[in-house]
Amino acid sequence: MERYYVRGIRGATTVEHNDRVEILEGTKELLKTIIEENEVLVEDIAGIHFSMTEDLDQEFPALAARQLGWRYIPMICYNEITTPNGLKKCIRLLMYVNTTKPQEKIKHIYLKEAKNLRPDLER
Repeated sequence: MERYYVRGIRGATTVEHNDRVEILEGTKELLKTIIEENEVLVEDIAGIHFSMTEDLDQEFPALAARQLGWRYIPMICYNEITTPNGLKKCIRLLMYVNTTKPQEKIKHIYLKEAKNLRPDLER
């Protein structure tokens, strides 16, 4: 029998404006990319934590997942900690998935300006 683990997948993206549509579309792009790159089935997602920088407040990023049809996945949204040199207009997430993959095979996804957050994970 294959052994399953709960693994965390990190991701982040940025938007240009504090705009509801941009927040939803940027979040959907990030979610879809994580799913594709990690070959995750939606039913294997255990939960998602979303955060946004304080300059974004026009929509909850979890709504983007709901619009993708992810009805039963537990999700929560909150503000990111503000730091003097922190990236602005940034949406971050931590997705927990049930998988057989080892941790080193997980692909963390950073899009747009968020690529600067973790250059060590650049693929």
